[in-house]
Amino acid sequence: MNKFAVFRKENPVFVFRSYNIKETENSVELSFRFSIPGLAEFNPGWNFPKPPEITVSGDPVFEQLVFSLGMAEAVSYWKAVCSPEFRVECGYLSNEQKEWWKKLWYFGLGEFFYVNGITTSQQELVNIVCTGTETGSEAASEGHRKGCLIPIGGGKDSALTLETLKNYGMECQCYTINKRCSVSGTVEAAGLPADSLITAQRKFDRSLIDLNNKGYLNGHTPFSSVVAFSAEITAYIFGLEYIVLSNESSANESTVAGLSVNHQYSKSFEFERDFHEYEKKYLRTGISYFSFLRPLTEFQIAGMFTSHRKYLPVFRSCNLGSKVTPDIWCGECPKCLFVSLILSPFLSLAELKEIFGRDMLNDPAMTEYFTELIGQSEHKPFECVGSVSEVNLAVSLTINRLMKQGEELPLLFDGYVKSGLFHPEGLEELRKNYCLYYNEQNLLPEKFEEILRKEMERLL
Repeated sequence: MNKFAVFRKENPVFVFRSYNIKETENSVELSFRFSIPGLAEFNPGWNFPKPPEITVSGDPVFEQLVFSLGMAEAVSYWKAVCSPEFRVECGYLSNEQKEWWKKLWYFGLGEFFYVNGITTSQQELVNIVCTGTETGSEAASEGHRKGCLIPIGGGKDSALTLETLKNYGMECQCYTINKRCSVSGTVEAAGLPADSLITAQRKFDRSLIDLNNKGYLNGHTPFSSVVAFSAEITAYIFGLEYIVLSNESSANESTVAGLSVNHQYSKSFEFERDFHEYEKKYLRTGISYFSFLRPLTEFQIAGMFTSHRKYLPVFRSCNLGSKVTPDIWCGECPKCLFVSLILSPFLSLAELKEIFGRDMLNDPAMTEYFTELIGQSEHKPFECVGSVSEVNLAVSLTINRLMKQGEELPLLFDGYVKSGLFHPEGLEELRKNYCLYYNEQNLLPEKFEEILRKEMERLL
């Protein structure tokens, strides 16, 4: 019997016991209580800043938002044993809502299942049981919402969204979870005041790590769903009309060829659409949630981003490097290599080396990651990286440029050519097609779509 089956048998129930809201003049503190009876108790928490004139205590819409954030948080702790029953003691979910959460967890944990060798179905995975009773769904009171909340991660995508909307006169507030130098650097580079950045503090219960160290299950969870629900709380508190994400169409591609295993599932259009509908039907805040860059590919975004050179010294999107203060590019992971590759058609090799602090393209240790990124492996790296086709386009365009300039090819590019993967014919037409690409599967409100199309015309 494998670990998945053993842990489920030994721990048949996971319980979402309670949530608590503590409001002060300038903040709202949330705490959650989860348990695996007989094994562990978890008490994660959040702290959101708040304008002193706003009151959320006793607001049923806010309570529903908090409960929903708890549901999104719970999966990180539940996955340690994958209990077949998830019992909710502090809220109510209709059958339709239960199916919504089961879908998110099933596809959002696709990488977790794949890496841990777990085979299960969406229906077999978990049974959600609610002990509470239905209280009715209340909509937020009519009020004037205005402005955008832009989640900032420190990378190129959110920097491009912020810069574009700011330049077209949109009122922008920025949002981040916990402090990061790259995030504050992005806001500063955009020319916005420091108080335009709203920072929520998230407290992770590290007792989960103790379980992992004892051999209990661990792996990737759909963290962007946590970002979505926490951003919803922030926008609600601050009276903002839009939550503007920066996820692109490339996030829709499966990480493992031929399987529905997507590291970026909670950044995909499928989740974006599902969340949009869930918000409209069950949260009912009147806040619009969408991704501004959804119509574009990573390749297009890279080209547009590099036109705003003031962000080059400050942007960071390395997960390993984010654990260091200040943020760094580690220069040793697949995410660092991907960003270097996707930027390479638009920057010189010297500029890339300056940004990342090392020459990854001449590092033989990066060969395996490079092989995965160009699609010559069973799967892409389990990171937020672009599609195989656009990585190959970026690599080919850079090789073509270097050859025409008579420059020596870096190690990885030289191997690409010698392997017969470089095909210069039709490259310009392919580049043009990518630059003009526009995915109609998106939720952009009309005025945002107009802004994006104008900026594409201007830059591409």
